[in-house]
Amino acid sequence: MESQVLNFLHFQLSVPTTKTFLRRFIQAAKTSYKVPCVELEFLGNYLAELTLLEYNFLNFLPSVIAASAVFLARWTLNQSDHPWNPTLEHYTSYKASDIKTTVLALEDLQLNTNGCSLNAIKEKYRQQKFKSVATIISPERVLSLF
Repeated sequence: MESQVLNFLHFQLSVPTTKTFLRRFIQAAKTSYKVPCVELEFLGNYLAELTLLEYNFLNFLPSVIAASAVFLARWTLNQSDHPWNPTLEHYTSYKASDIKTTVLALEDLQLNTNGCSLNAIKEKYRQQKFKSVATIISPERVLSLF
């Protein structure tokens, strides 16, 4: 019986990860841009990957981490507009207030306020092929939005 179920599912047994949600949320976020924004995609992936090193992020759902990464990436790239809009709210099912705690924790990771010495992800995203998004830091803290 078990082999029949596995064969029917083509042995694809997995749960959605942060990356799964991030792909969808980034596509929704890109609709508000007139030109393709690869920096948004790279920065979102960078922020999401930073959470893999931090034990405290196991408390958050993968969809919340992905939504927070998109929120913070949009804010880091452009402080003139609010990073959360009705399109993102629709596709993520989260309001900005729902992801506040995660966004603030993610910003601490981005700014390395805890002094983490694990730099592999930062070095990866400092490369030119990733548009050096690890070096981009928002001039204004995100707390002002909440």
